[in-house]
Amino acid sequence: MSLSPAALAPRARGDAEPQRAGPAIVVVLVEPAGPLNVGSVARLCANFAIAQLRLVAPRCNPLGEEARRMAVHGQAQLEQAATYPDLAAAIADCRRVVATSGRLEREELPLDGPATALRWLLEPEESAAGPAGVGGCAAPVALVFGREDRGLSIDELLQAGRILRLESSADYASLNLSHAVAICLHELRCLAASAAPQAGASPGAGGTSLRGALEATLADAEELLLAVGFLHPHTAHARMAKLRALLQRAQIREGEVALIRGMVRQLRWATTRRTP
Repeated sequence: MSLSPAALAPRARGDAEPQRAGPAIVVVLVEPAGPLNVGSVARLCANFAIAQLRLVAPRCNPLGEEARRMAVHGQAQLEQAATYPDLAAAIADCRRVVATSGRLEREELPLDGPATALRWLLEPEESAAGPAGVGGCAAPVALVFGREDRGLSIDELLQAGRILRLESSADYASLNLSHAVAICLHELRCLAASAAPQAGASPGAGGTSLRGALEATLADAEELLLAVGFLHPHTAHARMAKLRALLQRAQIREGEVALIRGMVRQLRWATTRRTP
């Protein structure tokens, strides 16, 4: 399929993308090893007006000649791509996260097709906070892609709210990284274009980050459960992974995260209170 010259032409830096319904979207590549893939994804970000490209511990030079050659008119996206030491840092400010996986997992994590997962990604968050204040900015949402050779680990998949799986032949299920990104971004574009904006609707959680709040809550909970003896150091990781999987299946929302964190803090206070 060929794109028209108008579709491929770069916009001037001062030109704004026409406003569409939905939150700002960031694409996250975890430990990309191929500079050609990184450059191709930067080009795709330009094609589909993606807010940011984020790279987690890249295993190649994302600004090398090969990456630049493939980026074409996505040079700005390539040069402005932020790097992070791990996935948790890359998505800490994101309200919702969809991770991609090309294989079935032994832990039987719930898998969604592109339409289901990406429609969820674009949904406005239900929040009692109301619209963002003057000058406020709604938190972005993230679409995460794994390593070319082995994808995302179980721990990384458990950091997402939903897991997306592209249907492909069982004889050769693995897709090229940039091809998978292209399919997902095209589907996102179609869903965003078909979404009718609602008058007076808030873009989400008023700049708050569901992922950041959830990670902090789980860290508090793990510390408390270790302190009271429910968890043990040698099994804590595996048991917390089961809790993460449970919350992922439940599709926990921002207000529910706040409720759980309040319970954890109250329990911590109760366990440390001195009896007179």
